[in-house]
Amino acid sequence: MLEQHYLTSLFEPKSVAVIGASERENSVGNVIFKNILNSGYKGKLYAINPKHETIQGQPAYKSIEEIGARVEMAVIATRPQTVPQLIEQCGRSGVRNVIVIASGFSEAGHIGAALERKVLEIARSYNVRILGPNCLGIIRPELGLNATFTKITANPGNLALVSQSGAMCSAVLDWAKANQVGFSSVISLGMTADVDFGEILDYLIYDSRTHYILMYVEGIRNARRFMSALRSAARIKPIILLKAGRHEAGAMATATHSGMAAVSDTVFDAAVRRAGVVRVQNVGQLFYAAKALASKFRPLGNRLAIITNGGGPGAMAADRAGDMGIPLAELSTETMAVLNKALPTTWSHSNPIDIAGDATPERYRDAVLAVTQDPNVDSTLIMLSPQAMTDPMGVAKAIIEISDKLNRTIICCWMGEEQVAEARKLLEDNGIPAFRMPETAIELFHHISKYYRNQKLLLQTPEPTRQHGRPEAEGAKMLIEALLAERRKVLSEMESKAILRAFKVPVAQTMVARTATEALLLAEQIGFPIAMKVDSPDLPHKSDAGGVRLNIVNAPAVRNAYHDIIDTVSKRHPNAKINGVSIEPFLSRPNGRELMIGVFRDPIFGPVITFGAGGFDVEIFSDRSVALPPLNKFLAADLIDSTRASKILGQFHNMPPVDRDALKEVLLCISEMVCELPWIMELDLNPLIVDENGAIAADARIVIDHAAGASGDRYAHMSIYPYPVHLVQEWQMNDGKVVTIRPIRPEDAELEQEFVKRMSDESRYYRFMDTLRELTQTMLVRFTQIDYDREMALVATLPPEDEVAEGKEYQIGVARYVVNPDGESVEFALAVGDDWQKCGVGRKLMMALIDCARAKGYRAVVGDVLSTNSKMFRLMTSLGFTIHPHPDDTAVKRVVKPLVG
Repeated sequence: MLEQHYLTSLFEPKSVAVIGASERENSVGNVIFKNILNSGYKGKLYAINPKHETIQGQPAYKSIEEIGARVEMAVIATRPQTVPQLIEQCGRSGVRNVIVIASGFSEAGHIGAALERKVLEIARSYNVRILGPNCLGIIRPELGLNATFTKITANPGNLALVSQSGAMCSAVLDWAKANQVGFSSVISLGMTADVDFGEILDYLIYDSRTHYILMYVEGIRNARRFMSALRSAARIKPIILLKAGRHEAGAMATATHSGMAAVSDTVFDAAVRRAGVVRVQNVGQLFYAAKALASKFRPLGNRLAIITNGGGPGAMAADRAGDMGIPLAELSTETMAVLNKALPTTWSHSNPIDIAGDATPERYRDAVLAVTQDPNVDSTLIMLSPQAMTDPMGVAKAIIEISDKLNRTIICCWMGEEQVAEARKLLEDNGIPAFRMPETAIELFHHISKYYRNQKLLLQTPEPTRQHGRPEAEGAKMLIEALLAERRKVLSEMESKAILRAFKVPVAQTMVARTATEALLLAEQIGFPIAMKVDSPDLPHKSDAGGVRLNIVNAPAVRNAYHDIIDTVSKRHPNAKINGVSIEPFLSRPNGRELMIGVFRDPIFGPVITFGAGGFDVEIFSDRSVALPPLNKFLAADLIDSTRASKILGQFHNMPPVDRDALKEVLLCISEMVCELPWIMELDLNPLIVDENGAIAADARIVIDHAAGASGDRYAHMSIYPYPVHLVQEWQMNDGKVVTIRPIRPEDAELEQEFVKRMSDESRYYRFMDTLRELTQTMLVRFTQIDYDREMALVATLPPEDEVAEGKEYQIGVARYVVNPDGESVEFALAVGDDWQKCGVGRKLMMALIDCARAKGYRAVVGDVLSTNSKMFRLMTSLGFTIHPHPDDTAVKRVVKPLVG
């Protein structure tokens, strides 16, 4: 039983005070107070202004402390210099939520930043939460609350708009008003000095009025918090995001406006994809995407068929599809046969499917039915241009009539205005997205198909390592610690390859020669032919420095190459430190493709893995994709497929396809490295040579930093918390059965549902305080797709070979906690199958859960238990919990276990 979200009183306040309410027309305090008065707000409204007895016909108070009644939210509409004193007054008066409208804080330089720090220090001392500063305010249409200084109102609806820019809020509201779009909330975040995206998203997850979330983002302060909340919210409600700063000039503008460091757009894009969010490029796309999701538009993939009654419009749609990388579906032989029979001989006989300008509603119907049955088609764009013999309304009715029979999604484009407007509206009223221009329709299809692809990425919960605690990895940590003790940051190629080898990355053997004679000895030991490369921490690009010689086949050539490398590099880079020359086998792989895998540390999102074309091509083509670790096979394949280089990995000219599994395995090994070695700042495998026989890294470079591994949290350096494989344990019951206790996974949804169905009515009621018989889809998602950084769920399972399990894993219990609003305690829930009670399962699960909470630094574990649940009270008491009356419900008691002191 979860309490109200701690931001409820900010977004659903029963009383509001406007500090700086004014009679002066068009002043901020005047507009905000007038908006609240005129919007029909039903709570208590107070005007604060020491210079007036009344404001806009309402009594005015000299300060918030004079009101003498509880105020849940205050809006400060005064100069920035007055804010610290006003926050202190609010704190003394028991106000817990404040909106600061004024600008002039951290975005204004050092003086403003100092003022912001002072405001936050005072707010925290009184437990006051601040929205802003430099924000527009909030609108809650169903509550009649418009606490903003915009003169545009919002209609009630199910979209929540969360924006860092007040100006963007105003623009979106203006667009929405003209397009009859309504909102559950409009929230202007401003500088996010205190309340940030993460907390807002947490609140909106539980807000029943909100079905979809629209976001405008300029900068991120806390990537872990942002990603955690974004991933949690996107599992429950579709999120459509618009971010400014895609290019350098825009990034500089947003950094100036928001006062936050600019975010790499490539990395940000990878982050939101991984979070299951759809990203759009403009305000129109923001709403079109929301409307399409609301209409249940669900593309299965990105192969598109286009049906049109005009060649020109079809070509325009095909061009835009090509621009956005959308493949046009190749129609099957069976579909072509059906279309040949149903259409006139003049039809295009290809995709786009031009069914001619005299197409009747029946011809459209037959074409749509045929195309949507084709297994090569994921979605269909149906286009109509109003020609002399066209019946726009008749075609729309024909499409609507068959829409329920289709097993593929459709989208419509009725081009024009007067002749087609009524038909277009009829399509929209029946839940079919309909547009004026083909480009808009194609862009929408692109965004929504990406959304469902991204939702698959969201479901991935990779482990940080597949062989936890293996000795080679521990050896790699020891080597890095030894190098850090020497105050070194750039590893030699030999050291870099030793680290890689510890994580099972295949590398070419490398040894360093410090004289020509050593080079000869090592060459004989390795065997000809060899490659020779300068070994220098100051020269990341050895070829450019003249420090590489390849395919050396005999001893005299080794001596000559050694001296040539040293002389050439010394002349070109006289200040570079040269340790010697590395000797390694010359990798002659005629079918090999040269690729690149890299790692860099983003200042906001932490380690990022890159993949693309390698060798000299990396500089020429700049072909790379990026992903946030940890990876699994699905995510590794997605990273590979996101590059142009992926096209040469299959059958290419006379070369056989490469061993993709070997390539994915290298990516998984690199993912493990960056999870387990937080000191890694940069890593380059270039080239990584891949052919039909496997993969091998010819060259490697690693840069480390001591500060990166300073945190006590082993995964603090990552913005996505990996599956906590270190929490998996086995336990033997008294009857000899072996039980696995492990963190829950998204794929456990069926396991969890079956477990709940098997519970008795009494056990279900004790667990959920409800008479439900099975979990809803939303509950299943919420229970199994968790963020391990902020919540935990441990399941107890029997192995498939157990006689009870009948060949598949069998759940017998689950314990979970979620973090309470205070951020210092967690609330637990426990359920054990009826046949497994009194076997110690509940005790073992709770002990493991308590250990998790303690390791995370929480101060207490609390829970609400029905007063009649005597078995639970006995267990809790034996585990050291104390029992207390519940503050709000006499049918429930609260149990508490302190974890510190």
